[in-house]
Formats: sequence, structure tokens, C-alpha cells
Amino acid sequence: MTITSARTNTSPAGSTQTRALSSEDDVRVTGPGRYALALLRLGTGFIFLWAFLDKTLGLGFSTPPERAWINGGTPSQGFLNSDAVVGPLKGFFASIASPLTDVLFMAGMLGIGVAVILGIGLRVSAVAGSVIMVFMYLAEWPFAALTSSTNPLVDYHIIYALALIAVAATYAGDTWGFGVPWRKLAIVRSQPWLI
Repeated sequence: MTITSARTNTSPAGSTQTRALSSEDDVRVTGPGRYALALLRLGTGFIFLWAFLDKTLGLGFSTPPERAWINGGTPSQGFLNSDAVVGPLKGFFASIASPLTDVLFMAGMLGIGVAVILGIGLRVSAVAGSVIMVFMYLAEWPFAALTSSTNPLVDYHIIYALALIAVAATYAGDTWGFGVPWRKLAIVRSQPWLI
């Protein structure tokens, strides 16, 4: 990839230096924006990690103890077969509800939550998390009146997906995270999609 942009820095002595920007510098935010994006990253990661913990342990927020995964609960099946799933895709979502979807959903919540909090693998997390959020968005079918959604186009599922995309696109894992050392790993350098 050819980078055509440059950054000009003026030193205190008045001399000017110009250097080519890398693709990371092109999207990296400086100043207070870095900290705001790091906070967004940490908050978004905690949303996914909390979902995993609550559904695994039945902490009583969205999952009562008797429906906890460790007590034999079925996290994705419970949702996919519930009255919360409405609309023309209800049959599809009921047909995919299985122990496999429980494992995949819980692995996704844990993996996305930990990776986003640590600031590593943000591209993979953004894709996986956005896919999960879009599926949940479609399962709840917000396009009809009197559904659980308060907005037919942009609800919290879409905001979470956009937040994941924003923190990945801006290298938000570099601030208060392990994004820089992660990108220096040989496997990540050879496989940039792991950034």
C-alpha cells in the first residue's frame, strides 16, 4: 500500500520536519480523543464480558441463577426460542437453536469481551461482534410496532456493532491496552487481519 499523506512537525527551535504517515497514523486519534476511544473500548468490551459472566453464573441481572449455564441453562436456545424473537425470521432462529449455538454464543461473548478489553484482535472482534449483534437485532425484529425495541432502525445492537467497528478502525487498543505489542507479534505481522 502506498501512503501519500505526510505529517509536518515544527520543533520548538522552528525547524520543520516532514515524515510519511503509516496507515495506522492516518486513522489514529491523538489527545483527548485517544482516551475517549479507550473508554469506549473498555466499556464495550465489558458489555460482552458481562453478558458471558451473567449467563454463565446466573448473576440475576438478565439471567436468574436457576437458568445459568453452569446450572444447565441454555443461553442462546433460551433466547432463540423465547417470545422476544418475533417477525418473519422467527422460524429460522428457532431452527438454529441448539447446544452448538449455546457454545458459539458464549465463546463469542467471552472472546470478544476479553479481546476488546485487552485491546487485541480488534478487527476480528469487530467482525464477530457485529455479526452477533446484527443477528440479535434481526431476531428481535424492531421494524414492527409494539416490539421490545424503542427505535426501528438504530437500537443498542447497532450501537454496540458501531462501537466495535470504531475502536478497531482507530486502533483504540493502543491506549490503556496491548494493541502495540500485539501488532509486533510475528503472527499478527504476517496476518494483519488479526490486528
